[in-house]
Amino acid sequence: MMTIKLQIVIALAILVVFLILVNMIRRRSLELKYALSWFLVLCALFAFDCVPRLLIVVSEFLGIYAPVNMIFFLGFCFSLVIIFSLTVALSRMSNSVRTLDQMVALNEKRLQELEAELKKHQKEE
Repeated sequence: MMTIKLQIVIALAILVVFLILVNMIRRRSLELKYALSWFLVLCALFAFDCVPRLLIVVSEFLGIYAPVNMIFFLGFCFSLVIIFSLTVALSRMSNSVRTLDQMVALNEKRLQELEAELKKHQKEE
């Protein structure tokens, strides 16, 4: 069982991380859609911190022998979700960059054609 001092320290750490996330969103260095998963994790940690018995009940419900193993399992699952969401975002951005690259190449080709046409007209005059 956790002591009250440890619960207070963990709650303060959760609050600090929450404030850091809010500040990052406010400064636009972190998008809200990516921060929502972190907020959910903070809420779950806060719930487990405030009601330590809840951790035991949930781990027994899931059939996990030790509550600390459940924390590692949930951390692993959360990491997989984050990795998957970042992979999807990276794929979308890669497609966007490819499309933009093709558009720039087409515009450069068109610009060269227009410049060549302009030079041709200038020589004719």
